[in-house]
Amino acid sequence: MTAYAKASEVLPGPLLEAIQRHVDGAYLYIPRREENRKRWGEGNDARKLLRQRNAAIRAAYGDGASVEALAASYCLSPKTVYKILAAKNRE
Repeated sequence: MTAYAKASEVLPGPLLEAIQRHVDGAYLYIPRREENRKRWGEGNDARKLLRQRNAAIRAAYGDGASVEALAASYCLSPKTVYKILAAKNRE
């Protein structure tokens, strides 16, 4: 569920009343069950896109591009580019 749900529409009355005794009128975040949680980037293509970007950075570096030029081209800090290059064997 990505949108807010009206508690009075999804919770039984006694449960709603019990919650109101503790957090009357406040916003309450209810986390997902552990078995329903997704890792970062699983719900979209973020992981895939970052892997592709990092592969392109490593390829360009291998072809002679400087760290500074790659950082400017990808709007990253040189330190981040160095981390991407160092992580080559971990991906």
